[in-house]
Amino acid sequence: KGKKRLPNRYPQPLSVLESINLCWSIDFMSGALMTGRRFRTFNVVDDYNREVLAIEVDLNLPSQRIISVLDQIALTRGYPAKMRMDNGPELISTTMATWAHEHNIDLEFIQPGKPTQNSYIERFNRTYRTEVLDMYAFRGLEEVREISRNWIREYNEERPNQSLGKLTPMEYRMKHCPENSNFGWH
Repeated sequence: KGKKRLPNRYPQPLSVLESINLCWSIDFMSGALMTGRRFRTFNVVDDYNREVLAIEVDLNLPSQRIISVLDQIALTRGYPAKMRMDNGPELISTTMATWAHEHNIDLEFIQPGKPTQNSYIERFNRTYRTEVLDMYAFRGLEEVREISRNWIREYNEERPNQSLGKLTPMEYRMKHCPENSNFGWH
């Protein structure tokens, strides 16, 4: 059996972006229900204004499901120019590469073992872990989904972000990209 070859890793340094949809950061997290059963979350954040675009929750999140979530976001928002991600098996799949090519999306993979190269999503993940995943004892997946949906709304619309000049992600987008203020979150 031949070695599996990873795509080249030449990530660009994080930069201050000029508009939404230039780069989305994506990542997975895991949590547990009260029964001890593990679940996963797939998180999507727009690097421009740190807006949470989606948190998908389930026991299993294969590539096709990830693509479905990204297509759902794109229905109201359009596709990003690029996506920054780690080297998870769902993300390095040919299914994902084909989908990205069809939508003219550059996939930017961070170097293995260098999570700081994707620090926007890592910072978000820490907040989500502290305020949701570690805060509640979940009875079922629907409860995780409901609490996450409510938290996303609060995070995007009510919580000032220090890095955005103490504006919420929505306020920042409306102030700096008023032509794109109609986009909602999922």
